[in-house]
Amino acid sequence: MRYLLPLVAGAALVAGLASPAQAAPASNEWTADVSGRAVTWGGSPRTGLVELGTHRLAQPANAVTAAVTGDGVVDVRGLRADGQWTEWLEAPATLPVTTSTVETRVVLSSGKASKVRLTASKVPAAEDVSVAAAGRSYRVYATREGLVGGTTANGHVIRSRDHFVALPSRRGLANNNSGNYSVQVCASNGRCEWAPVWDVGPWNTKDDYWNPSTTREMWKDLPQGKPEAQAAYENNYNGGKDQFGREVANPAGIDLADGTFWDGLKLTNNAWVTVTYLWTGSGPVGTVRTSAANGTVNVRSGANSSSTQVGLAANHAQVRVTCQLTGESVSGTQGTSNVWYRIASGKHIAKAYVAGVSGATAC
Repeated sequence: MRYLLPLVAGAALVAGLASPAQAAPASNEWTADVSGRAVTWGGSPRTGLVELGTHRLAQPANAVTAAVTGDGVVDVRGLRADGQWTEWLEAPATLPVTTSTVETRVVLSSGKASKVRLTASKVPAAEDVSVAAAGRSYRVYATREGLVGGTTANGHVIRSRDHFVALPSRRGLANNNSGNYSVQVCASNGRCEWAPVWDVGPWNTKDDYWNPSTTREMWKDLPQGKPEAQAAYENNYNGGKDQFGREVANPAGIDLADGTFWDGLKLTNNAWVTVTYLWTGSGPVGTVRTSAANGTVNVRSGANSSSTQVGLAANHAQVRVTCQLTGESVSGTQGTSNVWYRIASGKHIAKAYVAGVSGATAC
C-alpha cells in the first residue's frame, strides 16, 4: 500500500505532464513560460508537475538557479557524458557533472506560477566518480501499491496489474511513459522485474536513501541504503515517525504496482527485496518496447524461449546490458534478431524487444 502525503501543500503531485518547451538558442540564461502550459488533475487544474523540456547551454555548467514568478519549485537535471541523466535536484542546485544540456520541470503548489527564469553557471565542485558498472543495490522492504484508477506522481493513470514502482524521493521520478529512471527489483525466490519509477512514496518524499550522506536530501546521518521508514520502524529513529510526523507502520523503502508484485516477482505478501537503482550504474543500456501500453517481456535463464522464465521487464523500463550472445531468433517490436542481452547473472532478454543499445560486447 502507498503511504504518500502531498509533495506540495494541499495536493499530491499527480499532474499530467505538459509538452516540452520549444527549441531555443543555446544560452546560459533563459526564461520559460509556465502559465501557457496545461496541467490538469482532479479538481485542481493548476497544481502538479510541468515539464519545461531540455535546454542547450552556450557554456558547460554544473549549477542552476531559478527564479519563479508566483508559487512553485524547480527541479533540474543534467545530461551525463554516457548519455544518461543525473538525478533531479531542486534548484538552486549543483549538479554532480558539468554538462551542456539540462532539463527542468516545475512543481506547482498553487497554480499561480507564470514564469521561470533560469541561470546556469560553473562553480567549484567535485565531479561524481562514484558511478559503478552495476549500479547501487540495497535490500529494502517492499509493499504493494494498488490504487488502480488513481494517478501517480508523473501523471500515469494506474491500470489493473500495472508495472512500475514508487520510491520515496522525486529525485528518481521518471517522466510519464519513460524509463529514464528504472530499477531492477529481485525477490528471494530468484525472480526479478525491471520497472520504471513512476510514483513517489512510500511514507516519505525526500528520502533518496540510495545516495551517500553528502548528497542525500534528508536523514543524512542514516547509513547509505537504509530508508528512513525502516530506521523509524526498527530503531525508533525520528521518534518512529516519517517526515510528515506520522507513525511508521512498516519499514517500506519501495512500493510495487500490482503487476510487478504479483506477476513479475510472484509475491503474495509484502517482502524484503533487493533493488538496483539502474541510473546509478554505467555501461550500455536499452529501453524495453512492447506492443501493449502496460505490456511486459519475458526474462529467461538462457538465450531462447524454452529457457525458464525468471522474471519480467516492463514496457518503457531501462535495462543495463552486461553483454550480448547469439540465441534463438525472435520477432518483436524492434524487428527479428537472434541476439539476446544478458541483463543480470542468469537473466536474458531478446534484442527484438529492446531499443537503443549501443556498445554491448560479446559474452
